[in-house]
Amino acid sequence: MISKSQILALVPHKNLNTNVWDTDSLKPVIRTKLLKIAQDFYAYLDVDAPLLDITLTGSLANFNYTKASDFDLHLIFNYSDVDENVDLVEKFLSAKKSVWNDKHNIKIKGYEVELYAQNASEPHHSTGVYSIIKDEWIIKPKRVRGVNNLEAAKKKAKQMMREINTVLKSPNRMSKIERMKEKIRNMRQSGLERAGEYSAENLAFKLLRRTDYIKQLYDAYNADYDDYMSLDQ
Repeated sequence: MISKSQILALVPHKNLNTNVWDTDSLKPVIRTKLLKIAQDFYAYLDVDAPLLDITLTGSLANFNYTKASDFDLHLIFNYSDVDENVDLVEKFLSAKKSVWNDKHNIKIKGYEVELYAQNASEPHHSTGVYSIIKDEWIIKPKRVRGVNNLEAAKKKAKQMMREINTVLKSPNRMSKIERMKEKIRNMRQSGLERAGEYSAENLAFKLLRRTDYIKQLYDAYNADYDDYMSLDQ
């Protein structure tokens, strides 16, 4: 079920998060901490590529933050500077990112810090991007007075929930879970490309995440995989 509070959480605030921002500048103590975390992550990645920027994006760099928001910290460099096989670099960095984020539980002002290694050529659909290095906005967010897609987002999320429930009840469901995960990713990506963060598809994705439906998919897949790979003593 989708609660009224979960729907209302999609409505943007009038101001940026005052725990993070002094009007529209990042609080110095937070910027210093994020710089240090990013530098440690860069050292952990151990890549021979110049660091072009460190950016903060996502809901904490915008007006649509909630209690479940986190610091989306992106380290920007050219994957091709690491190796000419860009696909291999992406997989390698994704694996290292997952290990880092699983190993660490860093919180600033109660919000988790999530680290990403981003290719400089990768398009970004966020309407709020702040350079931690330069201490200035790259893309300054604009407050949206209202969201017209709430009902559409709710409808899409409910449809996905029904499909997820069907998949979770299915026998031999691992391949079906993979297809469902891919469908959700494609839905969100198409919405971001078409209409940005406030698209019905992206808002529906947020509802699926906040109602733990996405977590249920991943937990079920991992449990089934472990059972499949195990042998009785």
